[in-house]
Amino acid sequence: MLLFDGHLDISMNAVEFNRDVTKSLKEIRDREAEKLDYKDRGKGILTLDEMRKGQIGVCIATQIGRYVAPETNMPGWNSPDIAWAITQAQLAWYRVMEDHGQMTQITNRDELNAHVDLWKTANDTSELPIGYILSLEGADSIINLGYLEKAYAYGLRALGPAHYGPGRYAPGTGSEGGLEAGCKDLLLEMERLGIVLDVTHLTDEGFWEALDIYSGPIWASHQNCRALVPHQRQFSDEQLKTIIERDAVIGMAFDAWMMAPDWQRGVTQPYTAGVNIERIIEHVDHICQLAGNTRHVGIGSDLDGGYGREQCPYDMETIADLRKLIDLLAKRGYSESDVEGMMHGNWIRRLNDIWS
Repeated sequence: MLLFDGHLDISMNAVEFNRDVTKSLKEIRDREAEKLDYKDRGKGILTLDEMRKGQIGVCIATQIGRYVAPETNMPGWNSPDIAWAITQAQLAWYRVMEDHGQMTQITNRDELNAHVDLWKTANDTSELPIGYILSLEGADSIINLGYLEKAYAYGLRALGPAHYGPGRYAPGTGSEGGLEAGCKDLLLEMERLGIVLDVTHLTDEGFWEALDIYSGPIWASHQNCRALVPHQRQFSDEQLKTIIERDAVIGMAFDAWMMAPDWQRGVTQPYTAGVNIERIIEHVDHICQLAGNTRHVGIGSDLDGGYGREQCPYDMETIADLRKLIDLLAKRGYSESDVEGMMHGNWIRRLNDIWS
């Protein structure tokens, strides 16, 4: 069965973490084994080959470049200009992957459906290109609205205004408050161009303000449930219901601290917390109960999104293990058509609607 992953920071891993994800997982881990500059070194689980093994044939893939003001104690770049340049390096990496036949960019309905047909009809998917829809996580690198137009021209099709901490357009996870002054114009220009609003990482205040301004298509690319994991990073039932009413898809995130309560990052371990892949089905069930159907759940794994096996479900050795969800959901009582929807169909249906 084809899998669609709604959120992967593939180029960030390549450009910022210096990972050659065209290599085998063993080669990457071995090369990083002695490096201690970041907590997940030697513990990554994403390569393009592992994606193919898991039949993750299409994804929403990001660019990301956070600007940090002098008083901000967070990793990032010291000017929006530098942040933009970093996103362009990430774009250049995607372009090289296209040149090598490793990936292919998807920007419209015809390209999407042709790529899905390719993956669904191929006898052997081990060498097929992985399709990607380009998204920007955090809008700090959009120097001005002219740069948003440039980004649309090179294929940007979704944007989340916020990430972590303070942002030029919107505060994100770990922050409070509403949208910054320039965000209204950003949202209106996104709507004009047809760029999807990814509401992930917005503060509660920013979430409601953004939805009042922006009337175009939305989704939550990697987002779990606050009712199960009480933290600002998750969405409340009221927020989830509003997203459902706007026919959005919510991608289940596999960052372990978002899956189970009382997780302390850097302290708790997946085994000791009992966090396995099946735990995500608690969030799936919750959203399906709020919606009354299964049409609004997808995968948005965020795997290797700045963490590795130390913060993954304990029974996930590689990203290919997302396939375990197929049987786990079936055992939970979901029908074959429901499982297909959650594995790929809901994202594909929603994109077909948006790009009609």
